[in-house]
Order: sequence, then structure tokens, then C-alpha cells
Amino acid sequence: MTKRFWNLFKVSPVVLAATFFVANSALAAEVNEQVTNVGELSEAQESNDMSQVTSVSQFSDVQPTDWAFQALQSLVERYGCIAGYPNSTYRGNRALTRYEFAAGLNACLDRVNELIATATADLVSKQDLATLQRLQEEYSAELATLRGRVDGLEARTSELEANQFSTTTKLVGEAIFAVSDVFGDTRAARGGDPTQDLNTNTTFSDRVRLNLYSSFTGKDQLQIRLNANNTVSNRGNDALGTGTGTNMSRLGFDGDNGNAVVIDKINYAFNFTDAVRVKVDATGGELYENVNTFNPDFTSSGRGALSRFGRFSPIYRQGQGGAGVTVTFNPKGAISLSGAYLARTANDPTLNNGLLDGDNAIFGQLSFQPTKAFNIGLTYARTYQTDGAANNLFQGTGSIFANTPFGANTRTESNNYGVEATFQFSPKLALSGWGGYTTADAITGANAGADADIWYWAGALALKDFGGEGNVLGVIFGQPPKVTGGSIKNVAGNTTFDDSTSYHLEGLYKYKVSDNIQVTPGLLVIFNPEHNDANDTEYVGTLRTTFTF
Repeated sequence: MTKRFWNLFKVSPVVLAATFFVANSALAAEVNEQVTNVGELSEAQESNDMSQVTSVSQFSDVQPTDWAFQALQSLVERYGCIAGYPNSTYRGNRALTRYEFAAGLNACLDRVNELIATATADLVSKQDLATLQRLQEEYSAELATLRGRVDGLEARTSELEANQFSTTTKLVGEAIFAVSDVFGDTRAARGGDPTQDLNTNTTFSDRVRLNLYSSFTGKDQLQIRLNANNTVSNRGNDALGTGTGTNMSRLGFDGDNGNAVVIDKINYAFNFTDAVRVKVDATGGELYENVNTFNPDFTSSGRGALSRFGRFSPIYRQGQGGAGVTVTFNPKGAISLSGAYLARTANDPTLNNGLLDGDNAIFGQLSFQPTKAFNIGLTYARTYQTDGAANNLFQGTGSIFANTPFGANTRTESNNYGVEATFQFSPKLALSGWGGYTTADAITGANAGADADIWYWAGALALKDFGGEGNVLGVIFGQPPKVTGGSIKNVAGNTTFDDSTSYHLEGLYKYKVSDNIQVTPGLLVIFNPEHNDANDTEYVGTLRTTFTF
């Protein structure tokens, strides 16, 4: 254990205390203006659909037995002043506040004025005009207040319409600030490889995402996402001897494009029928955003687990970043079925690429969701990867050997099987977990004909409202993807790879500063990195602050 690591433990209480002090000081007092809304007249107290109105104690309510109540009831039935009641009649049987009554009276005044303006004044009797005049005089104060509020609302609505970004599109943004460092004695090395000292520095990085969500029918959604980030992977560069030497230390939100703004996701989702939901990904398709991952408290990269492995089962990374389609049958039912096809190089017309001839994943999932307390999923994915250098079975999750068991430039097929579940024991206690098995085969290359068996599993515990409403204390423990068998293990040079077992332990505390700010300190511990017990334990400390807007 290095002196540097012990120093981390010495200062960690101070850092944590400072974190919460700063978070609490960021809270500002909000002054909520109490607004009195004018609701509609209700047909009956049992089916009251109107907005609640602040009572005015200095005025008495209008009773059904009052002459004004009965006069307005007669006008409503004769002139159809208020729409939405059966047979255009009013059959109220409860007292109304004077403001509620004024709302109905105002509707009748508008209706009568409309009849007069259209030269149909003969339809309005003199007796009714006299009644309206008397009512208008008696409720003049309430009518003036009501019309003033309506005028104000119309002005505000006009201003919003004139300045809004779009009538069909809304902007949803997320920004992450992260301070992180890695601790340990040596870089992780695969079995038999020489070790190197672990040399890292504390980093401060960011990630910003702007989502444009558009709806044209009210039941569809077009998403266009802009992304910029500069969070470098903790794995580092093996040739230069930088970083931790293992993907197991990666953060869930890492990625570095030099903070250049790029469009990294475009998709459109719609209801084919009431029982069939379709999502078409033009680019940036990800299965974990299209289907249930059964890890609701930790799936999000911005507001979930801090680590890459802790977010969800690696089976959902198949076909990551591709284009294709996802179809879900009975999406809101207790039992649903999802099918998907994603092609990672769908836009490339060259040999061994394109929509059908390049890297692709065929995916299926059967979900059982009888109650909020218990959900379980059975998942399968078949993937095909061409002989490109970027082949990666789990997109950088797990050991290096598990991701590229046959080396680069090898055409690979794999069958992936998974089971995932969530147990909601109470509103404040949830347990989720997953297990997965992959069998992969090399089609071409130096290891053509070889196969590999890969296993992984994890469990996550979430204590909700711990220390305050909206806060979550989380613990995640599991084994990242590991090659456990297959003929590739017997190939010279591979016999010492993945001989031991790595364990992933993650503790985090999601502290809700406000509805739009979350601060998450946490510690990730990797025992026996790269499934090699000769490697020293590695530690990743992270403080993530997430802003949503």
C-alpha cells in the first residue's frame, strides 16, 4: 500500500465534509408565488375536474338554493355557455366559490355577446339580458379579477410562443464535472506480463450533452443529441505505460473528443400500434437505452453508477453505437418482448461493412414485470464482428483477454446469454443483479477454429432517501467478464491469462442538492485486476457533480 494511498484516506473525511458543505451552501431559498386559479364549473363533487381555487374567506359561497345560482343554471342550459357537460346542461349540486361562479357567468356573457355580434340578438330575451345585467353588477369585482388574470395569462402565453425555441421541440441538457484519481502500487498486467509502476495524476474533466426531443403526434419522439467530453479512460496506454492497464477501472461516463461538439445520436421512436413500439436508430444506437436493463438506480452514466461495469450487464453493449431498429411488443404490459438489430458500420459501403455485411448484433429480450416490486429479464444476443482491429466483445468492459480473446484482425461470432432481475423490497430498498455467459468463436485469423467461454455477474444494493429525500447510498459488487474456458486458453501465450478472478467493489452516495444538481462521491476497488492475483489492488476515487437542465 503506497504512502500516497494512505494520504488519500487521511484527507478523505475532509474532502467529503467539504463536498457536503459546498452542496448545502448552493441551496437558495425559493419564493413561490401563490396563484389563485379559476377552475371550471363542476358537474358533480364526485367528478371534480377543475383546478383547486384558493378560498376567499370574506365572501360567502354561492349555494344551489341562491337565486344567482339558479339564474346562471338556466342561462347555461338555454345558451350552452359552458361546453363539456352532457346535453349542454348544468346540473351542479354543490356550492361554488364566488370566483368559480364568476367563471361561469363570464362564459355566459361571452356567449350572449357572440349572439348579438352575429345578428342573432333576437335569440336573447330581454328578461335574460336583465338577469345578466343584475348578475354582472353583483359579481363585478370577481369578473374584473378574473378578466385581469385571463389577460395576464394571454400576454404571458403570447410572449412564450414568440420566444420559444420550437413548437415541437424541447431541449434537455446534462453537464458533468468530475474530479478523479487512481491509487495503487503497479499497473495491472495480464498473467505472465511484466509489471510497471502505477503513475497517475488527479484529473478534472467534463462531459456535456444537449438533447433535442421533438414530437409531431404526441406519441412519437425524434432525438438528436450533441455531445462534447474530455474524460480520458483510466486504462491508459500500454505502450507508454500510462494509466491503470485495465478496462476494469474505467468510469461510466468516460470518453474524450477534445470537447469538440458532435452529433453522436439520432433516433426516432413511434407507436406502430397501441401494443407495438418501434425505435429506429440512425446513429449511436445503444441497446441499454432501448430496453429495460433491470438496474434502474445505477444505469445512467450521469446519475447512476460511477464505473462502467456497475451500470448494467455487459450484454447490453452488443452492437453499441450502431444503426438499426428496436421493436417492443406490449411495452407497458406485465410481459413484453423486445427484438433489435444494430449494425455498427451501417453507413460504410465498403467491403465487410454496411447494414448487413459488417459488424452487427441480433438481440432479443423477454421481460416479466408483474409488479414494481419484482422484474426479471431473459436476454440473448448474437453478434458478428468482421476482421477489423476494433473487434471488442464487450466494448471495453472486463479483462482485455475477455474482450479480444482471439486477438485483432479476427472475424468473430458470439452467442450471449443473460438473466437480469430487480427486487424492490420497499420504497427505500432495492436489490438488482445480473449474470451472463458468452461463447465466442474465431472464424478467421491465426486462431481460426478456436473458441472461448466467458462469464460475468454482479449485484447492486440501493438504499433510497438515505440521509435525506432523493439521496441514494449504493453498493455494487461483482465479477467483470472473464475467460473461463475454451480452446483459446490452451494456445501458447494465453495459458496464464485470466487464471485468477477479479472482483469489482463500488461504493457511492448520490446526494441530491436540488432537482437539477446531484453530487456523487464514490470509491471503486478492483481486486486482482485483469483476473491476475499477482496484480496489486487498484483504487479509483471520484467526485462527480451532475447538472441537468
